Amino acid sequence: MGSRSLSGAKSFCDDEMDLEDGKVEKDRVKTLRCYRPIKLHNQSLLSGLAYCISSCSMILVNKFVLSGYDFNAGISLMVYQNLVSVLVVSILRIFGVISTEPLTWKLVKVWFPVNVIFVGMLITSMFSLKYINVAMVTVLKNVTNVITALGETYLFMKHHDKRVWTALFLMIISAFSGGMTDLSFHAIGYIWQTLNCFLTASYSLTLRRVMDTAKQVTKSGKLNEFSMVLLNNTLSLPLGLLLIFAFNEVDYLYKTPLLKMPMFWLVITSSGFLGLAISFTSLWFLHQTGATTYSLVGSLNKIPLSIAGILLFKVPTSLENSLSILFGLLAGVFFAKAKLQDRSQS
Repeated sequence: MGSRSLSGAKSFCDDEMDLEDGKVEKDRVKTLRCYRPIKLHNQSLLSGLAYCISSCSMILVNKFVLSGYDFNAGISLMVYQNLVSVLVVSILRIFGVISTEPLTWKLVKVWFPVNVIFVGMLITSMFSLKYINVAMVTVLKNVTNVITALGETYLFMKHHDKRVWTALFLMIISAFSGGMTDLSFHAIGYIWQTLNCFLTASYSLTLRRVMDTAKQVTKSGKLNEFSMVLLNNTLSLPLGLLLIFAFNEVDYLYKTPLLKMPMFWLVITSSGFLGLAISFTSLWFLHQTGATTYSLVGSLNKIPLSIAGILLFKVPTSLENSLSILFGLLAGVFFAKAKLQDRSQS
């Protein structure tokens, strides 16, 4: 989460955004022009593995912190992860490793509405992940694509072919069947996940409207990947601090013994670095392959993630629920292929 969240969630937009990271593929490509990874053999395979491992690890580590440690301050975790990302990106910028746009007042004013949704998206993702197992969260997140598709149709008059709508229909079926057969069903978790789907779709749709305006108020006329990470995470800090007090997490943080454990700090700090690693590895992977491979691998990556989530956290499951999860994951792959074919035709 943080600059990535369940990070795997891919948006439905033309720009193929990774919503919980605030990533836009068009800007990724532009960023890659000044991004030169170290030359290694078999970079396509290596970059793909790095992207898959970092994105899966991010979700599993967050689940471990929230459920394994039973940490009840999801907003504080988000703020800390975002702070880590801001510090790392700022250091890399100072040493000239990456370039970012300066955070001007004009840019902040344009971006603030997007950031409010971004923060809500990350927080609801944290809350849902605490109560729902990783596999079901992955399947339920597919509903975001349905909401985004409907928003694109009514707000942007975008047409999608029958294969895309068929894939979306299959996603809805898998989400309902998965929920009905979920042996660890938790109503509060499902409510938070439903809110997360709507906020994630809203972020995607709002980003499309704001992006062009944001580029106009930057000095270079561009807004690359790392500028978006820095902008989103920096603006999220004051808002996150206000929410920590609003949700009374301060009292919990004062009393919990977890903050006295060095290993706990190591785990949550690593989660912040993992979130940022997703940004770097996705750029690297996209540079070595292309949008088609990137999108399909992102969908296929959810399968080992779901299996790992079930095994590592010993999630009680049934044959019916396992089949529903598998059906939802395959529907996601079908959707990715249908979306790519739809885009190539248009």
